[in-house]
Amino acid sequence: MSPRRNRPRGGDKPTERASEEGGRYGGFQSSESWGGEDWSVRHVSGASAAGKRYRCPGCDQEIPSGVPHVVAWPEYGGVDDRRHWHKACWNAKDRRTSRVPRSRNAPRY
Repeated sequence: MSPRRNRPRGGDKPTERASEEGGRYGGFQSSESWGGEDWSVRHVSGASAAGKRYRCPGCDQEIPSGVPHVVAWPEYGGVDDRRHWHKACWNAKDRRTSRVPRSRNAPRY
């Protein structure tokens, strides 16, 4: 009996595939249009989101370390323009009203 093959047969090299899918950040990147602007959107997995906490601009709540989320920035913006959103908040951004500052104990109606 011949030994089992542990190497993949054919296809792309793993390094090429990782760079296309977002590689280092563990997610895939796409382009979306919102508010008359083109946005770059990267989906970040929970494993690659370890170590830092972010504030979601959609709900103004904290995104804990290790939680999958979305990073979005204007197409022609810089590093300082990146914002970290909950996935649900990013998907509901068109249905949200203007941001109204509320105190911590204010009712949400």
